Amino acid sequence: MKKLSGRGTARHGHLGATGELGAFRFSWILILLLQELSCAAAEGSDVVNPCCDYPCQNSGVCVRFGAERYECDCTGTGFHGDNCTTPEFWTGVHHLLKPCPDTVHYILTHFHWLWDFINNSFLRDVLMRLVLNIRSNLIPSPPTFNSKYEYLSWESYYNLSYYTRLLPPVPEDCPTPMGTKGKRSLPDAKVLVERFLRRETFRPDPQGANLMFAFFAQHFTHQFFKTHHRMGPAFTRALSHGVDAGHIYGDNLERQLQLRLHKDGKLKYQVLGGEVYPPLVSEVPIRMSYPSDMPAQQRLAIGQEVFGLLPGLTMYATLWLREHNRVCDVLKAEHPTWGDEQLFQTARLVIIGETIRIVIEEYVQQLSGYLLRLKFDPSLIFSDQFQYSNRIALEFNLLYHWHPLMPDSFLIDGDEVPYSQFLYNTSVLMHYGVEKLVEGFAHQSAGQIGGGKNIHPRLLNVAELSIRESRELRVQPFNQYRKKFNLKPYTSFYEFTGDEESAKELEELYGDIEALEFYPGLLLEKTRHNAIFGESMVEMGAPFSLKGLLGNPICSPVYWKPSTFGGQVGFDIVNSATLERLVCLNSQRCPYVAFHVPRGNQQETPRKPPTEL
Repeated sequence: MKKLSGRGTARHGHLGATGELGAFRFSWILILLLQELSCAAAEGSDVVNPCCDYPCQNSGVCVRFGAERYECDCTGTGFHGDNCTTPEFWTGVHHLLKPCPDTVHYILTHFHWLWDFINNSFLRDVLMRLVLNIRSNLIPSPPTFNSKYEYLSWESYYNLSYYTRLLPPVPEDCPTPMGTKGKRSLPDAKVLVERFLRRETFRPDPQGANLMFAFFAQHFTHQFFKTHHRMGPAFTRALSHGVDAGHIYGDNLERQLQLRLHKDGKLKYQVLGGEVYPPLVSEVPIRMSYPSDMPAQQRLAIGQEVFGLLPGLTMYATLWLREHNRVCDVLKAEHPTWGDEQLFQTARLVIIGETIRIVIEEYVQQLSGYLLRLKFDPSLIFSDQFQYSNRIALEFNLLYHWHPLMPDSFLIDGDEVPYSQFLYNTSVLMHYGVEKLVEGFAHQSAGQIGGGKNIHPRLLNVAELSIRESRELRVQPFNQYRKKFNLKPYTSFYEFTGDEESAKELEELYGDIEALEFYPGLLLEKTRHNAIFGESMVEMGAPFSLKGLLGNPICSPVYWKPSTFGGQVGFDIVNSATLERLVCLNSQRCPYVAFHVPRGNQQETPRKPPTEL
């Protein structure tokens, strides 16, 4: 196919006539005439949509005119020219001085002496503000596309039932599934999963992430990754598109009211062995996803309907239930005149604030591996232009399928628990208790996400489904997303994987590196040195994450003040939140708790619980 540029055109030969001139000359002439009429009626149906070749660079928008012509809209890109490839002066200066992502990552993960100084000076705030702005500005606000339209539309903006999209779908009339490159059919999804993602030997995360991290990732993200499968993978059931603690309180008012105690702002609970756990479905009749043969006494009622799947999820649900009720007690003591509704609503804001702080200062900190100590302080960007809104993107949902984190089995209090006894078994939580689960999960390594061949066989079906859904949604190729996030596109499969054998296999399946799919690209990309995954996952995931967290309304100047959280006492709870406090203030003892396995001489013995606020 001829590569197009600017207002270029592409011309292809007409379809030739078929058949032979034989004894039935009249029939032959009739067939020829019908073919010519068909071609004329199609008005160039053999002409390829020029936008299928992704000619517009640097976030320029391809607009098709007629059958063969296109134009690139370079507005706001900092580039001009037919294909938005010529930088404006200051854009050129910026690109000349800007270090590459790998250089930045190296600096952020080395030179301890430098970061010790920065983390204890005003430079920490300066750099944190820079990180927040640079990362967040990569995500458009308001939202742009959805899976129905390849162009901007009012529907894409206001219809919240759709996931938004960073890049529009691949045009439907392209010659190959990925545009113009690669083969006319994509490799079988099951073959991809079996050959490139199935675990051979468990490979632990070299950054030391543990199962507390792995279960937190799943627990935290399921408040906004809620695909509406009955409507299709383009749709979401999440209404707020962000951190709303809906996984604790339910994603609709009816569910919330069922879960609430309607006294002192608290949530319903049951007491077993002197400790608080979520109530039973028999007492709180809400819809939960449990197998039909699961005993009634094991069916816990939780805000998120799928959290009965794994004891790690029910553990976090229990901790947040206890924390909510604890915060209600603190607020009631401070405000004895407040009623149930105000106590509940204020406690929910406190829980949302605690969640965001733990995510940024501990969870993202662990994920990044940075020596810069991350800080949650919304006031850092109050002087900057920032839109306090968020829409969950389809690409972010796909990106976050981190099933390689899961181990081969689960080690709890000296016992090895296989998947067959772990899945849909809430009795694991009550049998061992929160403290022993925390101890076991905190000491057990999670798997490395990137590099391929590290998904447990029990979870391969989820990866296969992700590939199939991304094809149904016509997600653009991996390299197009590399460009969108200002990363250099890969020129070969070997450059992408760093392994000759896998590069050759991928070349045979896809035919061209420009046809590599988004989700397989993220999981198969070569990992950074001693890192949990490759360059793309970090550079694409961080902007989505930080924009979603800082775009929360509680981070806005209107909300971020003590009165929002019930006065200084509630504000202090938010500003002192840590994973350790979440566990230790809601347990009978304080075990070792972190998002990573113990490092060096890190204290592992039980500690004195932190002081309650």
